[in-house]
Amino acid sequence: MTDPEQNHVDVLIVGAGLSGVGAACALARTCPDRSVLVVEARDDLGGTWDLFRYPGVRSDSDMNTLGYTFRPWTDPVAIADGPSILSYIRDTAEEFGVTERIRYRHRVKRAQWNSERARWTVEISRGGGGGKEGAPEGEDTVALTCSFLYLCTGYYDYDTGYQPDFPGVDTFEGELVHPQHWPTDLDYADKRVVVIGSGATAVTLVPAMARDAAHVTMLQRSPTYILAGPRRDRTAALLGRYVGQDRAAPVVFWKNVLRSLGQYELSRRRPTLVAGLVRKDAARQLPPGFDVARHLTPTYKPWDQRMCLAPDGDLFEVIRSGRASMETDTIETFTPNGIRLSSGREIEADVVVSATGLTLLSMGGIDLEVDGAKVDIGSTVAYKAMMLCGVPNFAWTVGYTNASWTLKADLVARYVCRLLSYMAERGYSIAEPQAPRTEDTLPMVDLASGYVRRGIANFPKQGVEEPWRLKQNYVADLWSLRRDTPTDHMRFATRGETST
Repeated sequence: MTDPEQNHVDVLIVGAGLSGVGAACALARTCPDRSVLVVEARDDLGGTWDLFRYPGVRSDSDMNTLGYTFRPWTDPVAIADGPSILSYIRDTAEEFGVTERIRYRHRVKRAQWNSERARWTVEISRGGGGGKEGAPEGEDTVALTCSFLYLCTGYYDYDTGYQPDFPGVDTFEGELVHPQHWPTDLDYADKRVVVIGSGATAVTLVPAMARDAAHVTMLQRSPTYILAGPRRDRTAALLGRYVGQDRAAPVVFWKNVLRSLGQYELSRRRPTLVAGLVRKDAARQLPPGFDVARHLTPTYKPWDQRMCLAPDGDLFEVIRSGRASMETDTIETFTPNGIRLSSGREIEADVVVSATGLTLLSMGGIDLEVDGAKVDIGSTVAYKAMMLCGVPNFAWTVGYTNASWTLKADLVARYVCRLLSYMAERGYSIAEPQAPRTEDTLPMVDLASGYVRRGIANFPKQGVEEPWRLKQNYVADLWSLRRDTPTDHMRFATRGETST
């Protein structure tokens, strides 16, 4: 292990995905005097958009809000494919000088805070397999120190997707794949495909694979809300033509922010109305006789789980054409030739795609310690949904569940920059959020999705009042960011002090 004193930076960003690159750009723009390093466990930047390679991979939020506010997305195709988003992230990193600040195959294992020194010591597995189990020889462990630790690691396990223990799966003679580990040589042309799942990944895969497969069956245990929406933003195209893309960008941004916020608020206030409208719109695009009540009527209210988007109604189009179909049932067992359902019906398949969701991973699986005491992440309370009470000089990014991830990531980056500037101006070296007045807490994420229920206990809690309550409202959060001062429920100190 190398000497930490020779490897120190002001801010260490963990993760070079959409959030990490955005955070590094924000620091480069507003805190250019701060030394910043980005460490990434994988071989390239891009995070989610470099990891997922399955057919049709795309955003399920419009790129006018999923893109960076400081570098607006200008393509009228607002529901963009994965390669386009990855190119956008790479170009942004290059433009703002972030590329040379990234160290790849650097997997953070542990971070230890020392109040006397006002520093984090961060243990990193470098090279080899990026710290993965069974990594090839050549991996070593290094230590870096930083004054501020900024996690942009996402919320799920990049190494392992969720795979249920399907009965009889070992007897299946076809190919079983998970979207998170898509084989580059998978040939499904003219083959019978079953996609298990009803979330965003399944809704993306079915129309994409139906172009080449003999037939694709979307097999879901229970329905979800699927909303058709335009792939291209006509307002962006029209305004760009007449006033230019630079002037059009903020108008389109706020149009989409307010539209998505309005849809969410209406869904929460009038769930029966919204559920009926979504079903009616789907039925209009599906063939006569399609059983909407069975296949497209969830048992939960809109936005109890995240709604799925079908760009230009592509899922409905392939069902209408007969190239795809939908089954709502549970799996009794896999068979050599496919899947037998609890109803007794057997679906024959050459390829089965298990689009069964993610495995949540809190803080990138990093062990945190504060002055020798291990931090139990699941018992901590989040501050402004971006810091942890009792954990100094630390921030993390988790995006909105009802809007684009980057909207919240951008607010976190702005707050971190304000906080660092405030500390520098007043000579503080420590900033620590204080615990809420009441011990009452709520789960950090209020979605009822299966992947959330399986792993949310390991995430921080949120409080029941501000600034410990997550609003899920970009406009309100933006107002609070501009109104609140960094001193709000924050303890500041200089190196070696125990209080201010």
